[in-house]
Amino acid sequence: MPLRNIMHVLFVCWGNICRSPAAEATFRKLVKGQGLDEKITIDSAGTISTHEGNPPDSRMRSAANARNLSIEGSARKVNRQDFTQADMLITMDNFNFSELTKVAPSAEQAKKIIPFCKFVSSEDSEVPDPYYGGPSGFEKVLDLLENGCVNLLEEIKEKLK
Repeated sequence: MPLRNIMHVLFVCWGNICRSPAAEATFRKLVKGQGLDEKITIDSAGTISTHEGNPPDSRMRSAANARNLSIEGSARKVNRQDFTQADMLITMDNFNFSELTKVAPSAEQAKKIIPFCKFVSSEDSEVPDPYYGGPSGFEKVLDLLENGCVNLLEEIKEKLK
């Protein structure tokens, strides 16, 4: 990761309707709360185009709203430009890590791909996909995102010094 004044973080999950937009919103709220929104830019994308153009999952939005977190935007698929612009491409699970690594334009750009759970304090190795489960799955995702985003921000702040 280059040392510079602005960092761009891209969160990536499968369809870009649950985990990655929730990660984007969670991280954006933290970054704005610390007055760093001019130093850190944030986006999200998916590894598939199935949901492209769709809003975030209504169940994830409801769970997030209960935590005073607003999830917005529309789904899109990761593209070549993302690898150029992003300093970190943060994947929600091992499958997304593998898929993103396959489409990285170069070995150098593939080094930017980082599993989200590297930043969580728990023993979790993946942020589980809540799409086919019940409400507790969305809560679990938000818990992991809240924890990991705090640690991610601390790491980025060190790099921005």
